[in-house]
Amino acid sequence: MEREIVMDRRPNHGDIPIGRFKFFHTVEIRYGDIDAQRHVNNARYFSFMEQARVRYFQKLGLWQGRDFDTIGIILAEQRCKYFEPIMFDQEIHVGVRIAGLGQKSMDTEYLIQVPDSQSVLAFGEAILVAYSYEDGCSIPVPETWRCMIVEFEGL
Repeated sequence: MEREIVMDRRPNHGDIPIGRFKFFHTVEIRYGDIDAQRHVNNARYFSFMEQARVRYFQKLGLWQGRDFDTIGIILAEQRCKYFEPIMFDQEIHVGVRIAGLGQKSMDTEYLIQVPDSQSVLAFGEAILVAYSYEDGCSIPVPETWRCMIVEFEGL
């Protein structure tokens, strides 16, 4: 039995907390980001989110970008909702926010949009876990991190 798949091309952004993002990182779309369908490959969105997440941690002073053993996080889960295609030579803003803090984890959200616009291209979520690379195990979110994140995000 064949099933017909109907896609509603009208994005529903009602549940996305657009106004809560305080940090944005600009990304220029390069030729190598494009796939055979002539738009950004779906896997690249996760690279854009990662790039913005690194800049977010640097902005908050949680990581200086030199020693990868000191970043102290590991990615546990991620997902993305795609609303509109991103095209070659387009500039995008990737918003990053920590939406929640657990004992050992951080819930992050990502907003990919056209600069100076309410046009949402994609929305992502990820769970990061505080991690000791030296010991090879999860650890509580450091109190200094917790304080800086709470202050910046207003949690």
